[in-house]
Amino acid sequence: MDTTNFFHSVTLDRDKCHGCINCVKRCPTEAIRVRNGKAKIIKERCIDCGECIRVCPHHAKQAIFDPISVMDSFDYKIALPAPSLYGQFNNLDDIDLILGALTLMGFDDVYEVARAAELVSDATRRYMMREDIKRPVISSACPAVLRLIRVRFPELIDNILPLHAPIEVAARVAKARAAEKTGLAPEKIGAIFISPCPAKVTAVKMPLGTEKSAVDAVLAIREVYPKLISLMRKVPASVDMAGAGRMGIGWGSSGGEAAAALKERYLAADGIENVIRVLEDLEDEKFYDLDFVELNACSGGCVGGVLGVENPYVAKAKLKRIRKYRPVSCNHLGQEDLSPYTWDAPVEYEPVLELDADIRTAMEKMKMMREIEGRLYGMDCGSCGAPSCKALAEDIVRGFATEEACIFKLREEIRGMAEGLRRLSSVMPKVAAAETEEKE
Repeated sequence: MDTTNFFHSVTLDRDKCHGCINCVKRCPTEAIRVRNGKAKIIKERCIDCGECIRVCPHHAKQAIFDPISVMDSFDYKIALPAPSLYGQFNNLDDIDLILGALTLMGFDDVYEVARAAELVSDATRRYMMREDIKRPVISSACPAVLRLIRVRFPELIDNILPLHAPIEVAARVAKARAAEKTGLAPEKIGAIFISPCPAKVTAVKMPLGTEKSAVDAVLAIREVYPKLISLMRKVPASVDMAGAGRMGIGWGSSGGEAAAALKERYLAADGIENVIRVLEDLEDEKFYDLDFVELNACSGGCVGGVLGVENPYVAKAKLKRIRKYRPVSCNHLGQEDLSPYTWDAPVEYEPVLELDADIRTAMEKMKMMREIEGRLYGMDCGSCGAPSCKALAEDIVRGFATEEACIFKLREEIRGMAEGLRRLSSVMPKVAAAETEEKE
């Protein structure tokens, strides 16, 4: 498979890697192996959820994002702060302090992603009124979950909400307004998203649902945070920039999007392991009375992204505090047409987990896998560098490993060799004695 088509915001620093298997065991798509004492990321399987960054004790996994200096590349710079940014600060009652600090940081304008989230929520409510849609509808806001469904749960693709994520809507609306206001060409206007997670970096560089993202660059919250802390003290009290209500800000934590859909029969799950469990149950058709499913790969929702600075559950509590000072919703669709919010391109199944394109060959390889797995010990210890015995069997079939990679198989062979040597050592004196008698 051609891996050049796969951009990834999660990378590996081999010099820092100690070859432990923390990342191997926690990867939701089994995209990591340890070979020759170092981890290796299988590019076509990675969904950039950042779970390996979270669990690596040696900080060998890193996220790619743009430097703050990227702002210098544009004549007019628009900041797109994620709702989760507001949950990073202590004793914050007025989000105008953050928005004002962004302008002091060098941005010419600020358009809150929370405002776009309210527009997407309105579009979602209208979409949910249709009778011809497949239920339950699964949110498309989390790019890591969207990519997970694309590679591992293809039967659920038709359930995905075919609307752009708020980040994309925010960039399109903000750039259109800036172009009208300034008269500048679109390429001179930069829409720069301030992100809590690496998956959104990938969503910008290699988008799903559209051919090209309107977002021009992505900064990490943890890089912007120190600058905002110092600048917030200089923001005038007269600044009035906030344009999002409770619904939009609520998108920053788990359950916020589902609640904004105004549907009683909804499910909200966060944390990649919980997400997988829900998707498996959806695939098995265990849910019959749900209208909407919100899934976030990070614990706590977007506030749990690895590019943030605050504990996700503390940040969630802070968002709740901020929301109570805001109106319910400040942004609504002005037209019935949902085409500006719907996907420009379909999201299609990516068969990265298939053993072979030919079904007959794939079945033969599957049979080989089961035979090999049956010879293994079923310990799923990860010592071989694969996350499970089944994964090792798959690697063997694909030609990437051998059965000797299993330490239990290796121990069995060593025991056999030791037993052979023991028997040989007990027989050798008798053989030597017999040869001596013959010579005499």
